[in-house]
Amino acid sequence: MNKAVNDGVWSGSWVAERLGVRLEGDDELTGMLGLALRRNPKRAHLLVSNVLGKHVPQSPSVVYSAGFALGRRVRELLGAEEAARAVVLGYAETATGLGHSVADGVGLAPYLHSTRRPVAGVARAGGFEESHSHATSHLLLPEDPALLVGDGPLVLVDDEFSTGNTVLNTVRDLHERYPRRRYVVVALVDMRSAADAGRLAEFAGEIGARVDLVAAATGTVRLPEGVLEKGQELVARYEAESAGAGGPSSAAPSGPIARFPAPPNSGAAAEAGREGDRPSSGPAVEADPGSTPPSSGLAVEAGQEGNPLGARGTARSAPTGPQPEDERAHPHVTRVDLHWPPGLPDGGRHGFSPAHRTHLEDALPAMTARLAEALPADARSVLVLGFEELMYAPLRLARELEQVAEGVEVRYSTTTRSPVLAVDDPGYAIRTRLVFPAHDTPADGPGERYAYNVAGAGFDAVIAVVDSVADTPELHAPDGLLARLSAHAPQVLLAVVPSYVPGPLALPERHPMLPEPLRGPAFSSYAPEEVGWLLQDLSDVTLEAPTEEREEAIQSGGAHYAESLPVEYQPSEQYQELFQAALAESAARLAQAAGAVTEIVLAERSPRPVLVSLARAGTPVGVLMRRWAQFRHGLELPHYAVSIVRGRGIDANALRWLAAHHDPRDVVFVDGWTGKGAITRELTAAIREFEASDGITGFDPEIAVLADPGSCVRTYGTREDYLIPSACLNSTVSGLISRTVLRADLVGPHDYHGAKFYRELAGADVSVAFLDAVSARFAEVVDAVDATAKELLSGDREPTWEGWAAVERISEEYGIHDVNLVKPGVGETTRVLLRRVPWKILARAGAGADLDHVRLLAEQRGVPVEEVAELPYTCVGLIHPKYTRGATGADGRAVNL
Repeated sequence: MNKAVNDGVWSGSWVAERLGVRLEGDDELTGMLGLALRRNPKRAHLLVSNVLGKHVPQSPSVVYSAGFALGRRVRELLGAEEAARAVVLGYAETATGLGHSVADGVGLAPYLHSTRRPVAGVARAGGFEESHSHATSHLLLPEDPALLVGDGPLVLVDDEFSTGNTVLNTVRDLHERYPRRRYVVVALVDMRSAADAGRLAEFAGEIGARVDLVAAATGTVRLPEGVLEKGQELVARYEAESAGAGGPSSAAPSGPIARFPAPPNSGAAAEAGREGDRPSSGPAVEADPGSTPPSSGLAVEAGQEGNPLGARGTARSAPTGPQPEDERAHPHVTRVDLHWPPGLPDGGRHGFSPAHRTHLEDALPAMTARLAEALPADARSVLVLGFEELMYAPLRLARELEQVAEGVEVRYSTTTRSPVLAVDDPGYAIRTRLVFPAHDTPADGPGERYAYNVAGAGFDAVIAVVDSVADTPELHAPDGLLARLSAHAPQVLLAVVPSYVPGPLALPERHPMLPEPLRGPAFSSYAPEEVGWLLQDLSDVTLEAPTEEREEAIQSGGAHYAESLPVEYQPSEQYQELFQAALAESAARLAQAAGAVTEIVLAERSPRPVLVSLARAGTPVGVLMRRWAQFRHGLELPHYAVSIVRGRGIDANALRWLAAHHDPRDVVFVDGWTGKGAITRELTAAIREFEASDGITGFDPEIAVLADPGSCVRTYGTREDYLIPSACLNSTVSGLISRTVLRADLVGPHDYHGAKFYRELAGADVSVAFLDAVSARFAEVVDAVDATAKELLSGDREPTWEGWAAVERISEEYGIHDVNLVKPGVGETTRVLLRRVPWKILARAGAGADLDHVRLLAEQRGVPVEEVAELPYTCVGLIHPKYTRGATGADGRAVNL
C-alpha cells in the first residue's frame, strides 16, 4: 500500500475532515481508496486507488494481481466456453492496464482499450463521452473492426463505477452498431448510489441484453450539501496561497509557504499559523539551502518554481527555464534498448490478441534483464513509470523486474493528464506532483501532464517507459519529464517501446473522382448558385417510417436514427399562420444575427470563406450568410451543404471533395443553432479522425451558428434562445430536402451520404420566401450589425458549455439518464414535436410568442407543457425515456403513466 496506509493514517482523512466526505462500504474499501481534490466543475473530490498504479506508486505484483483476480471472477461468471468468446474493453487512460490484466485473467479473450489519440490510417469503430472527466472524448480504433462484431460477451473495465454514465454511454453506442446478448461491467470499486444501482438493470431491459457487474469492493461516497462549492473554494484558496509562495503561478523563486488550517479537533494536520511547523507523524523533509523552511499540511508542487518538498527524503529543485546544454538537470539519463519484438503491439489501443500475449510472455525475461543490468549496483528502491495510456507494458516489465531483482523494492505508477491538488499530509492521497509539458503532440493541443507521489519519494532510480510517439524533444527539454525526474532520483533510465501502427488493411481502391455537387432545380428548390449539395439523391427510395416505429427502434438499439426518415409533417392552416406571423416578427432579428455572424467570419476566419452548411438545419443559414456577404461586401462566396450524423461523424467523402477544390483553411462550417453542443463535439472528433486517416489538415471544426444558446461555440450572431422560423418546419423551409441518410446498403464507402428531394411538396414550399423575407431586412439592420459585430469581436466569446451542464442536470432531475433524449432550445424542442415521440415540454415561465407554435404542436400531440422558473433555455423538449407504443400510445400521443 502507499505510505499513508503503512503509517496507519487513512489517505482520505484530510479531505474527509475538511469537506465532510465519507466513504461507506466493505472492509476492503478504505484500504483500496484514498481521497484528493481537483479543479473540476462537475466533481471536486477524486477517489485515488492504491492498487491501480496511476497516482500512487505500488508494488507491480499488487497492481497486476488486482486486475487478474477480477478477470478470473469474470471467467467463473461466464464459464469457460463463453469466456473464450468474450472481448475485453478497457477505458483510457486510467484503466488501460487494469483492463489488460483483466483480459489476462479471463484467459483467451482479445483486448482493446479506448484512446484519446487518433492514429493515421485507422478508422474509428466507435466512440463515447465520459461526462465527468477532464478529457471526455474516447475513440475506439481496432486494427480489425471485426473485433467488436459478434455475439460473445463484451467485458467493460474501468477503475471505478461511480454513476454508471460512462458505461451506459459506451454500451449504448456499441449496441447500436454491434448488438450482442451479454455485457459484463468490471471495476475495482463499485461506488454507485442506491438511485444509480437500479439503472443498470433498467438499461439492460431496454436493450434486451444481460448486464452483469463484478467489483473488488463496494461502497458509497456520502457527499454533504454544497461539497462541490466547498471543494472548489478549497482548491482555489490553496492555489492562490501557493502562487503567493512562489508556486507554479508565481515567478518568485521562493517565498512564504501557504497552508490550510487544520479543522477543529483534528490531529491529522499541522497546527495552523506558525511557519516551519510540521506534524509529529509527518515525514522529515529537507529544503534546498536558502529556501523557505518547509511546513506540513500544505500542497507542494514538486518540479515547479519554489520549494519542491517531497513525501520523504530530500527533494531537489527541477530547472525552471532554458539552460546551457552542459547544465541541464538530467545528465544521468540512460537510454535502454529493450529489443521489443517487431510487430508486437505496445498495448491494446488497436487490439491485443491471445497470440500477442504469448509473444510478450516469451520476450519479457530478456527485456527485463536489460533493464536490471542498466540499474545502478547500489539501487535499492526503483520506480517503473509508465506513460498515460501506456500502462500495461510498463506494468509487466515492473512485475518481472520485481521478481528477478533481489534486494530491490520495485514500485510502479504512470504519468497522467489529470490535474490533482497535491498536499503534503499523511492523510492525503496525493503528497507531491511533478508538472511537465505534454510530450506526444496530443491531438487536443499542448498542455500540462503530471506524475504524482514521485517527488522526494527517495527512489534510487526511475525507469521511464514511453512509446516512440512520445520520445520527442519535449520529453528531453529542460522542463520536460526527464528533467523533472532527474531532480528527484540520482539515476533515470529511459526505455522506449515502439508505437504500434497497424499495417494497411485490404480496402478497395478509392474512386479517383467524386461526383460534383447536386444543385437546384434538379435537387432542391434553391437557385443553383445558392448552394451545392455534396449528397447523393435517394429520392426514389422509400425511407419513411411512422414516428412511433422509428422511436421504438432507435431507443431499443435496433436502428440508428439516420437509417430512416420520419414521415414529413404537414402543417395545419393554423400552424402555417403561426409560421408567417413568427417570420414577420423575427425577420429583422434574424437579419441582424446573420449579418453579425458573417462579419465575424470575415474578420476572423477568412476574407473569402467557403461556407459549408451542416445539412439540413444549417443550409438556410448558410444561404443567408452568403447573401449578406454579397449585399454588404459584393462577395460571391461558395456555399455547400454536407451531412454529419451524430455518432458516425461527418461525410469524409464530402471533405475529400472540398479539399480537392478549395483550401481547407478557408472552409467555415455553418449550422442553425446549438443545443447542448453534441454536433460541435461530433464535428471536432470527426475532423481529428479525418486528419489522421487521410493526412489532410486545415479544416477548422469551429462551427459558425446563427444562435448559440448553449454557449458551445465562439462564432455566433446571438446567444439568445428565440424562435428561428426555419426550425418550425421540415423540408418545406429547407429547399424540400430531407434529413440526411446513412445506411450501409445505400451508402457505400465511396458515396456521399444520401437525402431525398420532396418535389411533391412544392405547393407548400416556403424555402425561398423565408430567405427573401429575411434578406429584405438587411438594409435596415446595417448599423445594428456593425455594433453587434464590434461588441462580439471585442468581447469574451469563449464557450462555457452551460447548455451541456443544464442538459445533464435536467436528465438526472427528470430520471431520464440519457442526454440524447433531452433537446434544449426552441429549435430542438420543435424538432422533438415534429419528428420524435415527445414526453413533455419544459417552458421557461413567462416565455411569450416565441413558444406559440410549440404550445400548438404540444396540444395537437397531447404533450404536457410544464412551466419552470429557472431554465437556461426558453424551452426544452424531453423525448419519452422508455418509449414503446404500448407505453406511449400507438398514435404517438402521450399517456399518463
